[in-house]
Amino acid sequence: MDYTPYYDVLRRTSLFRGMSDLDLDALTACFSPHVRRYDRGELLLMAGYETHEVGVVLEGEIVAAKPMPDGSAVVMAHMGPSGIFADVLAGGRNKSPVNITAASPCLILFLPCEALLHPCEALHPAHLQLLHNWLETISSKYFALDRRLELLCCHSLRGRICLWLLEQRDQAGADTFSTALSRAELASYLNCDRSALCRELSRMQAEGLVELFHRSFKLPDPDRLRTAW
Repeated sequence: MDYTPYYDVLRRTSLFRGMSDLDLDALTACFSPHVRRYDRGELLLMAGYETHEVGVVLEGEIVAAKPMPDGSAVVMAHMGPSGIFADVLAGGRNKSPVNITAASPCLILFLPCEALLHPCEALHPAHLQLLHNWLETISSKYFALDRRLELLCCHSLRGRICLWLLEQRDQAGADTFSTALSRAELASYLNCDRSALCRELSRMQAEGLVELFHRSFKLPDPDRLRTAW
């Protein structure tokens, strides 16, 4: 397969950040990755199973959700093109704690972990950069998990919403940003009822704390959110 049409997508990932076309040519030739298309609702990885491949979203969207004992599921992440999954899991023997499902028709590139861990004899400089990027990716996800724990430890729903909005603002680098999460997925992410989430967001909009545009948000005065709960 010719991967060059997806080089810009790959460069937006944390794994291939800063790579040139020549770097990506060398790595794709070395790794011999494969791609697969999935229909909406199709399972990419089931909780309780191992994987030894790192997945990269080239097209479409996926959602990672942790199944709970009562049959419900908690959304952990929603990713579009340039999203990466199983990057922490693939290097060990642990089983996946989440189900990863196609949220829309998608195209996924799979990189064999063995090839990432053991460079070929050519020892491409890009491979060393990739390993460095991989470590940074895993580190970033560790701290993202810590922020998620801090969010879930917040007792009030408004507090969780405020923390989430401020985190999204920091990531976007702007007071206006969009999210891939639907209201139902955001409610699951914040561990609350969807109706309760919508009511609280409506109250916050009436108070001038946030402006809502479907999946987009605008924070008129971010400093107010820090003291709004």
